Parts: sequence; structure tokens; C-alpha cells
Amino acid sequence: MPASASPAILALGEAMVEFNQASKDQPNYLQGFGGDTSNFCVAAARQGATAGFVSAVGDDHFGRLLLDLWQRESVATSMMKVDSHAPTGVYFVSHGTDGHQFDYLRAGSAASHYVPRDLPLDAIAAAQVVHLSGISLAISVSACDAALAAIGHARANGVRVSFDTNLRLKLWPLARARAVMAEAIRYTDICLPSWDDVTELTGLTGRDEIVDYLLALGPRVVALKLGKQGAYVATPDERRLVPGYVVNAVDATGAGDCFGGAFIARIVAGDDPFAAARYANVAAALSTQGYGAVAPIPHRAVVEQALAEAG
Repeated sequence: MPASASPAILALGEAMVEFNQASKDQPNYLQGFGGDTSNFCVAAARQGATAGFVSAVGDDHFGRLLLDLWQRESVATSMMKVDSHAPTGVYFVSHGTDGHQFDYLRAGSAASHYVPRDLPLDAIAAAQVVHLSGISLAISVSACDAALAAIGHARANGVRVSFDTNLRLKLWPLARARAVMAEAIRYTDICLPSWDDVTELTGLTGRDEIVDYLLALGPRVVALKLGKQGAYVATPDERRLVPGYVVNAVDATGAGDCFGGAFIARIVAGDDPFAAARYANVAAALSTQGYGAVAPIPHRAVVEQALAEAG
């Protein structure tokens, strides 16, 4: 992407350095990268979209690792703030008989110190889609204010807003999450909730009940992520279950983020929501065949080959 060009897709949130346990029988950890909206950006870029990340990292080794990652992945970093007074967040993923355990060291991170005046308003106004998540809103009050300001600025400039619920109750209480996310979804064009998140947030347990509730708030597209079952995609005029793609999964870390990045990349490329979901289902499934949130995200050619083989 030329230095003067603005990315079609911008994402706001917190990126972190990941340490993922190599196997449940060994204490060794593989260093990788995480943070839902950063994963989203990498997934979008690997599908051929122009993407940029908006946040802050610390002026430290981990921050430089993330900046290097985005440079390698062709994710624009010109909107990033480097904070010399706060660290880059890290987290650990352990594997046990009960599944994944996540341990975060993110309190007081550079991203949590982000404020509305840090926003790159011109880049937001020039984007096609601005993407955020529940975590973007949850990491601090100032980051929440910045996220809501970004949503408002995007909408004022005719830029579509994409939102992934990504509920993390370690970051905020359920009552606040429900209230703040409902407000954000009112100004969202494309909502990408996960089943476990949205049933907790709404108290609803039926697919149609859930998408009816979300569409009534304001989005024009809802893609309800159902894991192996695929995605239930709804617009005000039509809804369909788009079946999942079957693989031998070993680690689902970041699969929902991969779905979101691939889905929005295909929307920007001109696909309708149902075609975008079919593509994103395959991308997300393929991402579960390796360990970590970023390394296994497939590139466009691999996804297209799998789609062709699946007919």
C-alpha cells in the first residue's frame, strides 16, 4: 500500500504479545501475537485487503515486536502511538483437560491509556470500514471513550462500522458490558457476535431471537458465529445458516477474529454477506489447524483453494 494511501479497513483495540503453551504435557511456551482486533487486521490483510491498526504500544521490546509484525503483514502502523510511559500487554495461553486458560498481564498497558484526542480522524474518515470489539470498549474508560468517539466520527463521515462482541468478564462487569455494547451496536452497520457472548449479553437462546434483537438495535448485517456449525447470517430481508468447513482442529485461539477479518475483507471486496460468510468460515476453520492466534491465519490463495476443493 502506498505511504500516502489510507487503509480501507481500520481496527481499534489492544494488541498483545502472546505466549502459547506448546502442548498440555510440556511447560514450554511459543512466543506469538494476539489481541482480537490486531488478529482481525492480520486476517484482513492476508485476504488482500488494505488494513491499518489504531492503538498504542509501549516503547519496549514487546511493542517493537508488534510493530515489526504489522510491517511484515502489510498492516499500516502510521496511526499507532508509541507510549514511553506504559508497557505493552502480554498474555499466556495454557492447555489443560478443561481447554484453554488465559492469563493476562495488561493492567495499565499503553493501549489502556489511549484517549479520544489520540484518534487519527482523517484516516477514520477515509476508511471504508472501522472495526471495534467489546474488548476495545472494556480495557479502560478512556479507551472506551476513544472507541465510541471513533464510531461517531466514522458514522458522521459515511464509514461503515463493524463490531465483534468479544465479551471478557475479567475486564468489566456484565451489567456495564450489556449497557455499553448495546449503545455501540446501535451505531454499528455489521455486527459479528459469537454465540457464547451474545447469549450472555442478551439472555436469549434462539438464533432468530438473537438476530431479531440485534437487527432492531440498528445493524444492517448480523453474522452470528456458531463455531463448527458455521455462521447464521441475517439482514433485514433475508437470513441463512452458512455451514461451517470441517477440519481437524488443534487450537481455536483467534478463530473468531480470523472470521471477522476475512468477512470484512470480502465485504470490502464486494461480496454479499452470505458469500463473505462462506469464505470466512473456511478461513476461520483453516486457522484452527495450528497453534497461536496469528501464525495459522491462512492467506487468500489457501482459502480459495479450499473453497474450490469444497465445491
